[in-house]
Amino acid sequence: MPGTETHPHVLSPITLRGQALRNRIVFGAHTANMSDVGLPGPRFAGYLLERALGGAGMIVAEPMPVHRTGVLTRGNFLHSTDDVIPHFRKVTEPVKEAGAVILQQLYHIGAHGDSDLSFQPHWGPSGGPSYHDSDGSHAMTGAEIEELIAAHIAAAIRCQKAGFQGVEVWAAYHSLLDQFWTPWSNRRTDEWGGYLENRTRLSRRIIEGIRRACGEDFIIGLAISTSDAHPVLLQGEALIETVALHDATGHVDYVTCGHGGYMDFERLMPTFLYGEKLTAPFTEDLKAALTHAKVTSEAHVRTPENAEAIIASGQADMVSIVRGQIADPHLARKTIEGRAEDVRGCISCNQMCWGRRSRDYWISCLINPSAGREFEWGGDRFTPAAKPRHIVVVGAGPAGLEAARVAAERGHRVDLFEAQARIGGQFRLAGEQPRRGQVLDLLDWYERQLSKLQVRLHLNSYAEADDIRALNPDAVVLATGSLPDEEGFQRWLPGHDRLPGIDLGSVWSPEEVMRREAKLGPEVILYDEGGHWRGLGTAWAMAERGLKVTIVTPETFIGKELARTSADIGLRPRLAKLGVSFLTEHLIAEWQGDGATLRNLLTGEETRYPASALIMSTTNRAFDPLSADLAGIETHLIGDAAAPRQAPYAFHEGRKMGLNL
Repeated sequence: MPGTETHPHVLSPITLRGQALRNRIVFGAHTANMSDVGLPGPRFAGYLLERALGGAGMIVAEPMPVHRTGVLTRGNFLHSTDDVIPHFRKVTEPVKEAGAVILQQLYHIGAHGDSDLSFQPHWGPSGGPSYHDSDGSHAMTGAEIEELIAAHIAAAIRCQKAGFQGVEVWAAYHSLLDQFWTPWSNRRTDEWGGYLENRTRLSRRIIEGIRRACGEDFIIGLAISTSDAHPVLLQGEALIETVALHDATGHVDYVTCGHGGYMDFERLMPTFLYGEKLTAPFTEDLKAALTHAKVTSEAHVRTPENAEAIIASGQADMVSIVRGQIADPHLARKTIEGRAEDVRGCISCNQMCWGRRSRDYWISCLINPSAGREFEWGGDRFTPAAKPRHIVVVGAGPAGLEAARVAAERGHRVDLFEAQARIGGQFRLAGEQPRRGQVLDLLDWYERQLSKLQVRLHLNSYAEADDIRALNPDAVVLATGSLPDEEGFQRWLPGHDRLPGIDLGSVWSPEEVMRREAKLGPEVILYDEGGHWRGLGTAWAMAERGLKVTIVTPETFIGKELARTSADIGLRPRLAKLGVSFLTEHLIAEWQGDGATLRNLLTGEETRYPASALIMSTTNRAFDPLSADLAGIETHLIGDAAAPRQAPYAFHEGRKMGLNL
């Protein structure tokens, strides 16, 4: 295996309870939200199978709520019923046949429930507030604690019958078991509170019960997390002491450590605002303290290089790569084959994984739209076209790049035209915003893939209809993108088709700012209707250049769309520390060339703000200069050229087009 020369440590096998893992790459537990009326169906089965086919050593399936008071999402699997067993067998058997070990995580959220979904009181140790919704929780009685112990054990037995080779007991993110462990949230004075022995009684009883019920060859993992966001949370030596108490029983086979939790949610699925390998320093200390259990490091272990470094340095025994294997389900296989450079790297955006899950949809991926559609699209693999054709793609933004790549993967001959000197379109400008270099890494990946697939790339080439006709293509894909609205229309000023005063000049688009074409001056206003990175990343870039920036938005807070990804929580403090001012629930009533009159949407009051430039981050307009001139040629319009939207939908349409040509 060529990959063992470059990644020998992470590709080495490891054994848990007699089960051999072919490598140390884990596709860790996460809520994919893919159940069909509470049962695993083709979507979930295909999703996990693709990662098994992609070479993962172990897969930990979506958390299973163990009790009616633990239901957290619309897509949760049914709890407390054997009805799930035959359906899960359709998931576990193919995964094992593909060479991966498969477990399921068992969870209860404790006080941090969601009444909209469970319609039950949130059960916790001492009746504290939920950090998931705005409700309080119920302090459990002794009988109710015993009920939850039995529920965990029954769920584990159900997993074993369904073909899972083990379970992972969830005590991470300040969930139920973590709430019992933590003195701040466990104020009990009975046998379940006080001393560490008492505070861990619940988790130890659960684990011991599972071991007795499921036998010595059944893997039991323990999921924990570390956070220094609040001193009341269990961390450092106290967390290691707690885990070591469980390790001493000999029942726990591995401990997986994540980052953040319900009290510092932005760290739980860290975006590019945070560094990589976040838990590795802690797992190194934890590993040194344990005698039986192996240790898994997770949280922003993004690449094969991250994984190899962690294992090689002794910071953990295994690594959990979740978003990295959502973005490229064949990450492990490519690494094994010595093709790590072919791994499509996660860009840590959270837009379609956590961003969709936060809205209670099944998850997908911005750069891998096959995620969640494996059962429909044949995974992240491509069937050769029945008849190779000559395809011309115009525009090398996300839609055009993906359409060209997938068409070429299927055996078509592809010419790709791009008017700019580099591929990427507006997506490249996003990669030039602060801390967004992973976008540029992805564009480098596209350049490598297009070269390997022998796509003919024509840069600095503004394709005209006659140029395209001269190539005599079988089909044309127009991915010409969108352009900023030159009229400055604001959606909450619908009676004005044009921004009043726009003809006075010094009004720019985010694209012009990022291309450094805009003459800005020292003090700027950025009007943001999108609530995402196009405007806010541009504001950050200007602030880092030393400009005084005021963000004006009609929304109630800065970063409305980013709230789906949790990136807004980390972004706002960064902007504030750079001196950026926020003005919410306002719009631009008029631009005077050296300042703007701003209107308060709540009171109607107008106030003039001086500024040397105004940046309008409003909805773009589709740009399609070619369709009308290509009559008689099979032509397809995709991405922003069809309708301006965010990047996920451009990648999706590019993939779908490449599959259908």
